[in-house]
Amino acid sequence: MQSLDNQVVQSLRVLSIDMIEKSKSGHPGLPMGAAPAVTALWKNHLKFSPNHPDWFNRDRFVLSAGHGSALLYSLLHVFGFDMPMSELQQFRQMGSKTPGHPEYKHTAGVDATTGPLGQGIAMGVGMALTEAHLAAMYNRPNHEIIDHYTYLLCGDGCLMEGISYEAASFAGHLGLGKLILLYDSNKISLDGDLDHAFSEDITGRFQSCGWQTLVVEDGNDLDEINEAISSAKAEKNKPTIIEVKTVIGYGSPNKAGKSAAHGAPLGAEEAALAKQSYGWGLPPFTLPEEVEALKAIYREKGTKFEEEWYSRFVNYRLEFPELAAEVEAIVDGRLPAGWDQILKLYSEDHKAMATRDASGVALNQITENLPTIFGGSADLASSNKTALKGAGDVKPGSFEGKNIWFGVREFAMGGILNGMALHGGVQPFGGTFFVFSDYLRSAVRSAALMGIPVTYVMTHDSIAVGEDGPTHEPIEQLAAFRAMPGLAVIRPADANETAEAYRYAFGQKENPVMLALSRQALPILPGSQEKARDGVTKGAYVLSEAKGQNADIILIGTGSEVSLLVEAQKVLGDQGITAAVVSMPSWELFEKQTDEYKESVLPSSNQRRLACEMGTTFGWQKYVGREGSIIGIDTFGASAPGEHLMKLFGFTVENVVEQAKAVINEGLLLK
Repeated sequence: MQSLDNQVVQSLRVLSIDMIEKSKSGHPGLPMGAAPAVTALWKNHLKFSPNHPDWFNRDRFVLSAGHGSALLYSLLHVFGFDMPMSELQQFRQMGSKTPGHPEYKHTAGVDATTGPLGQGIAMGVGMALTEAHLAAMYNRPNHEIIDHYTYLLCGDGCLMEGISYEAASFAGHLGLGKLILLYDSNKISLDGDLDHAFSEDITGRFQSCGWQTLVVEDGNDLDEINEAISSAKAEKNKPTIIEVKTVIGYGSPNKAGKSAAHGAPLGAEEAALAKQSYGWGLPPFTLPEEVEALKAIYREKGTKFEEEWYSRFVNYRLEFPELAAEVEAIVDGRLPAGWDQILKLYSEDHKAMATRDASGVALNQITENLPTIFGGSADLASSNKTALKGAGDVKPGSFEGKNIWFGVREFAMGGILNGMALHGGVQPFGGTFFVFSDYLRSAVRSAALMGIPVTYVMTHDSIAVGEDGPTHEPIEQLAAFRAMPGLAVIRPADANETAEAYRYAFGQKENPVMLALSRQALPILPGSQEKARDGVTKGAYVLSEAKGQNADIILIGTGSEVSLLVEAQKVLGDQGITAAVVSMPSWELFEKQTDEYKESVLPSSNQRRLACEMGTTFGWQKYVGREGSIIGIDTFGASAPGEHLMKLFGFTVENVVEQAKAVINEGLLLK
């Protein structure tokens, strides 16, 4: 009879094969090769509680190579999570808990949505950073209430992606000792042998980044894998990568070690031969009694982990009641009462402020009441205005600060922010220039897919950047991010809308929020002090009503262009033309409102509309209709002072007035 450990290994392999064969799709190679590595980890090292998958002090496990999802679902089943055999039998089918790639919130026990290769590594770095930060903030001598590891499983493909190097560099620089990466090193990628495209020294790369590097020569040697994990846990000042040399599709007589095992079912005949090589004689989706018994064992073990932690927390509360109250709040995700009352709003006689400056003020105000604020910038804090004053910096071996120096690593920053939000206990934000949001776009998409509250502070939002030229002037970014489901894009028009954007961003937990902020100073708009709070939350509002009963035209804008519309409204009024000005900071939030509210802002009875925004016109047709018009930019920008560019591209009061008259006259002709 095989040892229990070996029975678990074979169970994971066979369950994965059965799932993939039944669904007629999937990736059997990684589960067959990496099963021993995860068996050693889950059975002997990983701290978790199947009855409470979200228990705060659990170890985190991220399957960065998300295509190996069958292995993760098999683990969840074997170790007692809410993953019945019936769900394994519905692998990759509509409505199942076992989708093709792991999905956070959808499947209990899945700590991150993965699939885009390499991002799981960055998310793991964010989790480990958050653990270190919270431990530094709240642990006290003999009271280590935040104390857990972050484990990752990645493949060759993850390490080819550039984000893995960015994240590894960052983690090694900080010395995140509780981060352990298991590298399923099988030298095969989807198209064939790895050496067609990848031949670098992985251990050398990670050593240069400040990691401890360990190698397991035989990926089936459970004792060797266990020893390596123990050595990784013993290293407190460096993250560790364990290269586990495996054979993709291990046990398949004709496909093991070949790319044919990577991304397609083995086929009935080959699956039977693989099971035969494992000495497996049970029917599909059937496990040995000894393996089935592990569910109860690990549920009980998880309960003991929790009970021991709560016992320690009771003692902690007795000695540090105020800190304990904070910890309870962050674990529960509760905001302190009145956290947002400190936000400053401005009267219209206040001096003009760039919304990036207003953002910096708001961030620092909020930080006074929210101990969970944690973030930084991709080497642009002084320009993004994201520095939290007096809050200290995160440094190697010193994690209590709140300012993170991400370096010029936008994509990794995005993935790390996701990991921070997934870990919980912090409210992460990250900043860069809006045009560089393209570098982190895939991570933003992952955040939107997971529905996690990350805040992106994107400054220098238009051609008003000026002399830096078209490489630094965003044109299509607003439209591109507005097209992303689950992301709220907010482009505030003044300091008041900016403050209210933060009130919304940090006050909700359903979705990521992206702020697009100006470099140039903007006036405080008349009426925004009173209207912005409700208006920003609803995505659009009538900032300035038309004088008289009906408006001859509705002027719609976002960001810096709203002040332009307010000035144009005055000029039009002097010429006997009535205009209403609508500030529309967020299309996404506006679309969530009732039809009645939308009608109150953009009445269907008035189709004479002019939109104004320093970006592509794409998408605005929905709001201006066939009778309206758009002042926008459908080319790239240029290098010149910002005010010259705005004049060149038609963002002047004179042009707004001219275009508004044209819309009105065209409407009269149509009638």
